[in-house]
Amino acid sequence: MTARAGHAPAPDRAALERLMPGYPAPRHWRRVPVTGQHYLDLGSGRPVLFLHGNPSWSYVWRKLLHRLAPHARCLAPDLPGFGLSRRLRPADGVPDPYEAQLEGLDSLHRHLVRNEGLPERGWTFVLHDWGGPLGTAWALRNPGVVARLVVCNTVAFPFPEGFRLPFYLRWIRDHRPVATFVHATNAFARVAVRAGVHHPMLPAERRAYLRPYARRAERRAVTDAVRAIPRGPADPVWHLLEPPGAVAGLADLPLLVGWGMRDPVFTPDLLQEWARLYPQAVIHRFPDAGHFVMEDAAAELSDHIRDFLQGAP
Repeated sequence: MTARAGHAPAPDRAALERLMPGYPAPRHWRRVPVTGQHYLDLGSGRPVLFLHGNPSWSYVWRKLLHRLAPHARCLAPDLPGFGLSRRLRPADGVPDPYEAQLEGLDSLHRHLVRNEGLPERGWTFVLHDWGGPLGTAWALRNPGVVARLVVCNTVAFPFPEGFRLPFYLRWIRDHRPVATFVHATNAFARVAVRAGVHHPMLPAERRAYLRPYARRAERRAVTDAVRAIPRGPADPVWHLLEPPGAVAGLADLPLLVGWGMRDPVFTPDLLQEWARLYPQAVIHRFPDAGHFVMEDAAAELSDHIRDFLQGAP
């Protein structure tokens, strides 16, 4: 099929439903013309931007998007190198891949404001995993754009004293042979779609999560994201966890926290750090949800986000 300008090509609808059950239909697929970044666009009203982490992509938000689209303009990009967005390449000329991610958010925001008629300010960001440090760093660089913040099992601050990453993440991060094996086998993503939920996903849903990373060349961003987890100020990505003025810059924002309490990586200790740093936060704990809280607790979480959107100034 021929794609319309600025839109991703539309495969057969029945085939799409088999390949990616629950994913929004191709009429909601878009691309940023300059960068080729893929994103979903559903609903109308105030803009809500959903930022995923690793190794997920916009598929992770499908349940929330369908529930929230009647109440807001829901936008869910695939970060560069993930999902249906083009892969990051050294030839892009950006030495820090996370600066490239932030530049991708710049391009997306400009496109949505200039070409799609969205307001420049008054946005809500919904953040998960790597989307947390990326989204908050971008918000701090663009003061006034983000008016509300929803965070789900993520960080936007240095890991608190005593926190320790699980051993398997440390192995991938610190040992290149392990990272090479994980990259070759897609092991990180394969484990994540099982260990990241308390209630198992359907086999077709797990396959959909993994589909963008079926070929070795397409999973570089997944491996690199684990390798980039910062240990201290000397690591290149540390600035995302400790941007200047972070606490003061977010202190006045309405903040909703939805937390899966069975997350083996983003443990309740990190939730306590959110509560300590941001006493204005409204916190909802989901005792039977894992890392992918939007999978395990979709109905309850989307109801809380809906009420938060309607009640926040």
